[in-house]
Amino acid sequence: MARQTTKSTAKSGPARKAAKPALAKKSSAKKAIRRAKTGKAAKVKGPRKRAAADKKAAQAAIARWSQAEIHEAFSRFRAAMPEPRTELFHTSPFTLLVAVVLSAQATDAGVNKATPALFAAADTPEKMVQLSEARVRELVRTIGLYRNKAKNVIALSEKLIAEHGSKVPRTREALEELPGVGRKTANVVLNNAFGEPTIAVDTHLFRVGNRTGLAPGKTPLEVELKLLDAIPDEFKLHAHHWLILHGRYTCIARRPLCERCVIADLCRWPGKADLLLPSPVVN
Repeated sequence: MARQTTKSTAKSGPARKAAKPALAKKSSAKKAIRRAKTGKAAKVKGPRKRAAADKKAAQAAIARWSQAEIHEAFSRFRAAMPEPRTELFHTSPFTLLVAVVLSAQATDAGVNKATPALFAAADTPEKMVQLSEARVRELVRTIGLYRNKAKNVIALSEKLIAEHGSKVPRTREALEELPGVGRKTANVVLNNAFGEPTIAVDTHLFRVGNRTGLAPGKTPLEVELKLLDAIPDEFKLHAHHWLILHGRYTCIARRPLCERCVIADLCRWPGKADLLLPSPVVN
């Protein structure tokens, strides 16, 4: 009887009541990750319903997220992967720049098969120019569009030597003036090489932004700007990696693995059925 009385008193005390919401909030990320690891986060619907759901998401016809939900989602990403990194092999800002240029319309895994030999032979702009376009072509020929990419690698190396003292510039404007470098590539380099809180929207991130309702947009730039506006500052440095890796390994194009998704109960995509009620996230 003494134990029961103590337990009851503790429940009715004001200190314990005040602590309950904080405890629930802290544990939500752990619970979501545990559900995802056991494949119990959500159930994916059939192909026709998934196709209809993707169409609806592409039309931005699903509800947007609240700021509290966005914070919760990125809290979970951080709990699951505190220090995400690019999967592209590189040893310096220059080799990262080259790797990202080579990765256009190619997979990171495919690029990583070619770049170790390339960077062993040339890991500076001077060495790359001396290597010659023909040799670069030979070393990266397993990568799609390798001829044009080899040409760009040599050209950007020459421009770095001539205009930037062989250093990779730290501004988007200067990066985008380099051959083969667009906004996405510039954002990747700024984020990974220089720690800038940029968001590079590739195919995976574009899909995640639209499918989940987190940042729907018809163009990569629109999705990027909406994400930058919505994501809390504390998460922006790694947001790019979390979302790309989420799209690459969980929210995949053909059949997303919603059952293993850490944000399944927050996601707005109608192509899944939640196995549990949404987490108690309030504005």
